[in-house]
Amino acid sequence: MNKKQFLDEIKQKLRGLEESDVKKSIDYYDEMIDDYVENGKSEEEAVSSLGSVDDIATSILKEISLPKLVKAGIKAKRKLLWWEIALLVIGSPVWVPILLAVVLILLSIYIVIWSIVVALYSINLAFAAVGVSGIAGSVFLMVLGNLYQGLFYLGIGLVFSGIAILLFFAFNKISVYVIRFGNLIFRGIKSLFIRKRGLSNE
Repeated sequence: MNKKQFLDEIKQKLRGLEESDVKKSIDYYDEMIDDYVENGKSEEEAVSSLGSVDDIATSILKEISLPKLVKAGIKAKRKLLWWEIALLVIGSPVWVPILLAVVLILLSIYIVIWSIVVALYSINLAFAAVGVSGIAGSVFLMVLGNLYQGLFYLGIGLVFSGIAILLFFAFNKISVYVIRFGNLIFRGIKSLFIRKRGLSNE
């Protein structure tokens, strides 16, 4: 396969995407092939070393946002026949609520994921606020001559500050895993749209 055939096949696999996204990918692989040729390889060898068109198209599509993938999937399809449109209209009382439910479920998952992250840092902030307040209050009490009460508040402030520091590192780790889980879900959804194009998803 020469360079033109290779790039044309990639274009075909990316049909429906915005022209700027397709051009960016094509230009990238065009330049890469040229670099291989400059280093002494033939076009066929250069193309072969890049891997299969399906794998390349899949990796490109994985970097495209979900809304763009949905839009591309719609644009890439052929025009509907009159009887297909009629079936869609007749079946709309069934598929529209289902589609809406799926969208709301995905939105809920997204909100829950970020709510967990916000809740974790809110807890951390509360501990830090108690710690700072305790230390500040201890200084105030000591200035007023309440030494023992001041030391008590200082101890509380230091304990809560220490807990806040530990929680900060712990919540950072937890948040990373929570966000990764969310990304995993959305990558799975994107993979469904990629598979609809008949591409591998390794």
